[in-house]
Amino acid sequence: MSEKCLKCFRPLETCYCRYITPVETGVKFVFLMHPKEAYKQRTGTGRLAHLSLPDSEIIIGINFNGNTRLQSLLADPQYFCCVLYPGEDAWCVSDDGVKSCGRQHLSSVLASGKKLLVIVVDATWPCAKKMVKVSTCLHGLQKISFSAGYRSEFTFKREPQPDYISTIESCYYLIKEMQSAGLCPTGAAAHNPEPLMNVFRRMVAYQLDSQKEREASGVPDRYANSTRLRARKERARLAALQRLSEGGAAAETAGQG
Repeated sequence: MSEKCLKCFRPLETCYCRYITPVETGVKFVFLMHPKEAYKQRTGTGRLAHLSLPDSEIIIGINFNGNTRLQSLLADPQYFCCVLYPGEDAWCVSDDGVKSCGRQHLSSVLASGKKLLVIVVDATWPCAKKMVKVSTCLHGLQKISFSAGYRSEFTFKREPQPDYISTIESCYYLIKEMQSAGLCPTGAAAHNPEPLMNVFRRMVAYQLDSQKEREASGVPDRYANSTRLRARKERARLAALQRLSEGGAAAETAGQG
């Protein structure tokens, strides 16, 4: 068995830690991670998000009603706790003409001196729904969300719906919309959240490359069952590499400025 990195839990030869750049946001993220995500997933975008976001935490479990760490965070008066979860009653941080009141509410919260604590349920959608259902301690918390319309770049993995996106993408879009709305605390808005997507795209490109190698060696693709889907994944692989190349060039230009 190959030796694993103790931070990203990847084999050392494919460790992603060297691609991770901390993103300061002024927001505390807490990832409620399903055990399957924590111990069995080969991708683990929640863990990549945690490693990229300073002051974030991972709490593993299914029912969090008796979890002492989560309960202490929920009771801490320095935080305003909310759950990143879609719903008609969710505060939308962007002004979409329908739920723009979310920006006003969040502005009031931050003006009061409280720090925003965002709880992210990290699991497959069926497991996430179960976790939220049984964890009644979450039911009274305000939901927070972002505008619809995003499409996941998690191209080698099938999602139940086209607008379902991964944990790290969810954090990225929330941060982007909060920054655009001026809701990041003073000093944090200057931090570019792109490193979240950069490490995610590294992971996607690696998985697609590995899948291509398995197919070439005759190992069945557990996700693809058609020529069309394989072609789409090849386009996605090349697109991910292109985005990485463009991101690196932009960073180099910024460094020279």
